[in-house]
Amino acid sequence: MFRLLLMGVLTLLLSGTVNGATTQGAGVITVANGVTYQFIGQYNLERLNKIGTTEIHEFKSIKSDVTLPPAKNEVKLYRISYRTVIPERGNHPVEATGLIAIPDKVATTYPLVSYQHGTVFSRDEVPSFPEKSTETRLMIAQFAGHGYIVIAADYIGKGSSMEPDSYMVKESTSQACYDMLVASKSVIKDLKLTTGEFFLSGWSQGAWNTMVFRNRLEQLGVPIKAAATASTPNDISLLMNRWLNNRLPLDTDWLVGVAAIQINSYERYYSLPGLSAAAIRPQYLEAARGLYENRIGWGEASKIFPKSIKEFFQPDFSQAVSFMANRFYRQLSENQAYQWRYSTPSRYYYGKIDEVVPPYVATLPAAYQELVGGAPAQAVFAGDLADHRGTFIFGMLDQKKWFDKML
Repeated sequence: MFRLLLMGVLTLLLSGTVNGATTQGAGVITVANGVTYQFIGQYNLERLNKIGTTEIHEFKSIKSDVTLPPAKNEVKLYRISYRTVIPERGNHPVEATGLIAIPDKVATTYPLVSYQHGTVFSRDEVPSFPEKSTETRLMIAQFAGHGYIVIAADYIGKGSSMEPDSYMVKESTSQACYDMLVASKSVIKDLKLTTGEFFLSGWSQGAWNTMVFRNRLEQLGVPIKAAATASTPNDISLLMNRWLNNRLPLDTDWLVGVAAIQINSYERYYSLPGLSAAAIRPQYLEAARGLYENRIGWGEASKIFPKSIKEFFQPDFSQAVSFMANRFYRQLSENQAYQWRYSTPSRYYYGKIDEVVPPYVATLPAAYQELVGGAPAQAVFAGDLADHRGTFIFGMLDQKKWFDKML
């Protein structure tokens, strides 16, 4: 019932015009294997160019004159619902949602980009609610506005999914992204379109998601033309160790929120009852659960939480990270996302002042592939003034040029 209410609210929100975007509710269409999709709106050229100028400046945390190239075509937006499973729970079946953005131009075949979004502290700041996700709108303007089909999963526990958030859960993440790809192709076929070259892109959490998704695709022999990720947390065990034991002045306060949702996510998905109570200091426990369950937002949680993860965790739990001396840290280590021999050319964008993912972690795949003789893997420096969002913008601009050369 709640899911139906959410879909009804979405239809109401998308009725009319939003900042130059023609939007309207439409009937839900069912295609193969229980996949459904619904037209939720259209971005005209004016709207796309506003995203690439005004909204990109509002998104950046450091002032610059960077803008996106003017869009060449309008874009139709579709919300998709599909079936997937949770491998960590014995392949328990669930439903997930995502976005398909299709160029509105005279063509039948388009290159395809699968974009994996970054960390959000709410259920609906995700691709299937594009008006609430600036990074998604930027990808739509940059790629779909220039002739690419863009698909983007919300992930299990986000969008209209009623499951707990699967934050940084390896198998569920790769499964949801893979099933989104399969479901999207059935929708694209129903729209009498086909896809050409296939690319992967992601930022922050979505960069890690892209890596574990790509691992699945390469194992299955699915051809990928190229992959590009920005601020990639390839080794989340190493990151947690650094955040706990070597906090730097540039570290963002919302890393505590990341720790809160990751602890709660692993407690539920990896069958670790009592993990949150063992890890989090008592005075922060209820707020941590509230943030994870979307009962409170980051604005409220940030007034309760301390400024560092070390102050947030119980002292003995913090100390255990150095030796991976409990199941949580061992699971983090198992969930590294770069240690295999690649078959896909890739780029890894990193910024000098990234307040979330330090350059060493973001560039691990490049050195690893050189050592094992895998496909070309290039670490690309976004600049001395590239913070977390700046690295995303630099990477989005550069990868489009790179992808275009391969078409």
